[in-house]
Amino acid sequence: MMIPIITRTTEELLRLVPMAMREGALALGATRGRAVFTVVLPAALPGILTGVILALARIAGETAPLLFTALNNQFWSTSLTQPIASLTVQVYAFAISPYDDWHRQAWAGALVLVSLVTICSLLARLATRRLERMHVGR
Repeated sequence: MMIPIITRTTEELLRLVPMAMREGALALGATRGRAVFTVVLPAALPGILTGVILALARIAGETAPLLFTALNNQFWSTSLTQPIASLTVQVYAFAISPYDDWHRQAWAGALVLVSLVTICSLLARLATRRLERMHVGR
């Protein structure tokens, strides 16, 4: 699920790099590959990193695809052919249960998920600021 999001984000951010930067690198004698890796990619890297981290945060909170693909196992599995546990499905299962203790665990799991998404968003902002400072400082 992350691959299309990351691919689309990367494509759009690489297109946003001004053509003047590419042409400048080529005018100085850089090959196309060198121009991409030394000029275009560093200019787009903060946005690409942000896109990757936000895609990770978005996928962490997706429940519906996991209900159909992970098959709702309550235990950890290392095999790709077996059902696997996930926190979002666990929150869903505990939230619809009749037990008060499970409801509390569902709320705790939801808090963990929201915290993970918040931390990922903050990391994306910090990484973007740091990479932009490094790129402007050159």
